[in-house]
Amino acid sequence: MWFQVTDPAAPEHVAAVLTALRGAVARCGSTRVVAVDGPSGSGKTTLALGLRDELGCPVVHMDELYPGWDGLARAVPLLVEQVLAPLSRGEEGHYRLWDWEADAWDGTRPVRPGPLLLVEGCGSSVGPAGGYAAVRVWVEAPRAERMRRGVARDGEAFRPHWERWARQEEALFGRDGTREAADVVVSTEGR
Repeated sequence: MWFQVTDPAAPEHVAAVLTALRGAVARCGSTRVVAVDGPSGSGKTTLALGLRDELGCPVVHMDELYPGWDGLARAVPLLVEQVLAPLSRGEEGHYRLWDWEADAWDGTRPVRPGPLLLVEGCGSSVGPAGGYAAVRVWVEAPRAERMRRGVARDGEAFRPHWERWARQEEALFGRDGTREAADVVVSTEGR
């Protein structure tokens, strides 16, 4: 989960996104959205937290929107309906929070309109969500390395969940062409 990440972002990755952001046009009302996407374990959260520290802006973590281990594709419309569409109208968004331990929704979080918003997580720039992004970032690493990172963070008992999630990612990203639509592509291989 995003709150477990402590590694610092690579300065060159942060700089690449900041460079792309300089000329980016808001596509979500007056909010410029930076969507940090890519497969699990690639380093999206690390990069997003590095960007947050540089930009001082709020972050929406997709981990809070996925309705469980089979909810990747369902989270994209939730992001659009609950966060991006309201912001595009200049309204406050509110998204429901998924409680992974209870396997149920529990509470909501507001997202106020502002000049910048980071959205990080698998699916953050997929389909209609991508249309709201001023900058689309794709973060990648080899599959074996991503799996190693995930199991090291979550424990061996979660390997079946990670494998199930990886199949959903392949299907979603394959249909969408998410990597090809990215404005910035970074590799965290060997980090």
